[in-house]
Amino acid sequence: MKSDKLQITPAERVLEIQEYYFSKKLKEVAQLNAKGADIISLGIGGPDRMPHQDVIDTLCDEARKPGNHSYQPYVGIPELRQAFADWYNRWYGVQLNPATEIQPLIGSKEGILHISLAFLNPGDGVLVPNPGYPTYTSVSRLAQAEIFTYDLTEENGWLPDFDALERLPLNRIKLMWINYPHMPTGTSASLELFKKIVDFGRRHNIVIAHDNPYSFILNDKPLSLLQVEGAKDIAIEMNSLSKSHNMAGWRVAMLASNPTFINWILKVKSNIDSGQFRPVMLAAAKALKVEADWYKSLNEIYAQRRAVAERIMAELKCEFDPSQKGLFLWGRIPEDAQSSEMLADKILYEARVFITPGFIFGSNGNRYIRISLCATEENMLRALERIKEMNNQKQ
Repeated sequence: MKSDKLQITPAERVLEIQEYYFSKKLKEVAQLNAKGADIISLGIGGPDRMPHQDVIDTLCDEARKPGNHSYQPYVGIPELRQAFADWYNRWYGVQLNPATEIQPLIGSKEGILHISLAFLNPGDGVLVPNPGYPTYTSVSRLAQAEIFTYDLTEENGWLPDFDALERLPLNRIKLMWINYPHMPTGTSASLELFKKIVDFGRRHNIVIAHDNPYSFILNDKPLSLLQVEGAKDIAIEMNSLSKSHNMAGWRVAMLASNPTFINWILKVKSNIDSGQFRPVMLAAAKALKVEADWYKSLNEIYAQRRAVAERIMAELKCEFDPSQKGLFLWGRIPEDAQSSEMLADKILYEARVFITPGFIFGSNGNRYIRISLCATEENMLRALERIKEMNNQKQ
C-alpha cells in the first residue's frame, strides 16, 4: 500500500535561526582548499598555539589512570572549582566560594544556552548588543525570548547608551548580555562602565550576563564585572580557558554568580549534559595556576601579529582604533566599499585570504571587517603580500 507523502516540519524555533555563519563559510573555504586555493584564514578566533606543557602532561598522565574514565559530577570536580576561585582571587581580586558560586561549563557557548533557559520564559525580553556575538541572538531565539537590541556605535566608543536603554520597555526585560573587552570591536572594559551596568540591572531587576573571555589578551589590566560591589546579587560572569590558555578545543569554561543563580542554572545544565572528562578538568586546574610569564609570552606573540594585522588594515584602507584589546582587529571599511560582506568575499576570492565581515555581528557592523590574530606571523605576512598583489592588479 502506497503511503501518503510525509509532512514533517521542524519546530518553529529551528525556522527562527540560521546555520552559524562560520559553519557555512568554512565549508566554502574547505571546498576552495580542496581545489588547491591554499586559503589563509584570518577569520576564526581559535588560538593556534599549544597550551602550557604542564597542562598537556597532566592530561596524558591522568588519562592513563583507570579510575578517571567514568561519569563526573555535574558541578565539576572540587579541584577545578577551587582552581577557578584561586584564579579569580589572584588576577581579579574577586573572592568566590568554590562550592556555591562557581559552575564549570563545557565552553562559554554552552553557558549562554543554560543562562537563557534558566532565566527566560517565552516572550520575555532580552537585551542583546549590536554589534555583538551572534550566539546571544540565536540562543535567545531558541529560548523564544523577545530580543531588544541595544546599539553600540563607534561615535559612542562602542559603549551602551544608557539614556537610550532607559527608554526601552524595561519592565518586560529580564536579561542583558554584555561583553568587555568587547568582541568584535576590541573596546576595553572599565570599572566605571561596570558600575553603571550593575546599577542599571539592580534598578530594573534585570540580570546582567557578562561574557569575559578576552580580558587577558593584549590587556595589562584584566577586569571582572564581579569587582563591582553588589554585582553578584544581579550578575553572572562567564570566563573561559579557550583564548587565555590556548585551550579552545578542550571546551573548559565557567560561570560565577550568587548561589541561587548557580542553582537555577545547574537545574538546566544537569538535564542536558553529564559532566566533563576528569583528566581534562585536572589539566584545566593546572592551566589556571600558570605564572604571569605565561600571559606575557603569549601577548608578545599576539603583539607581533597585531602589528601585521594593522598593516593589512592599512593596505585595505580601513580605519581602526589602536587601543583595541583582545584577539582581533576591527576596522572601518573605506567609503567606496559597498559592504563588509562584498569586501570580505573579494579578499577571499581574489587574494585567497579569509577575513570576517562585520555584518554577521549585527547591522552596526555593516561597515566593518574583523581580522583574527590566530594565524602565525608568517601566514599573516603572506596574507598581507597577497592583498598587496590584489590591490596592484586593480591599478
